Amino acid sequence: MTHDLVTSLRPLLTAEVSAEAYASGAEPGDLEQAVWLRLLERLEVDGPPRDPRRWLRSAVRIEARRTRRTSRNERPYETEPADAAEQEPEQLALTAARHRALRDAVRRLPGRCPRLIEALLSPKDLTYREIAGELGISQGSLGPERSRCLGCLRRLLTPEVAAG
Repeated sequence: MTHDLVTSLRPLLTAEVSAEAYASGAEPGDLEQAVWLRLLERLEVDGPPRDPRRWLRSAVRIEARRTRRTSRNERPYETEPADAAEQEPEQLALTAARHRALRDAVRRLPGRCPRLIEALLSPKDLTYREIAGELGISQGSLGPERSRCLGCLRRLLTPEVAAG
């Protein structure tokens, strides 16, 4: 049943996602992945929708609006110091030492984690979309990958923080 539903909805989903993705600023693949996830959640709780085609069109629009809202609310992090005390030579030296320790730990991370964390720490303030494109992964996979890499980084830094 589920396989037949997915097979029958795939062409419609592809068309709807293509129409909505550009306006929402989302990658079509990420939008499609989000809608499939919503369908799986729906199937677990309520079973298949009564009118699957109508449900799918609505789900695509809801996910597109969610993406637009999220991108509209994203703000870059402030990179300037909050006050002049952070400009003192001692503070600058301590900050530089912390940055070196962080960069050293990032280089020791496994797999593509070093590239991902470097992109997240980039002064260019890259968006998830740009980072995903640079790494060649879907934007939807970036969050879970980031969490895994930050967990590895946390484990690497814990002994250094405890020793300091």
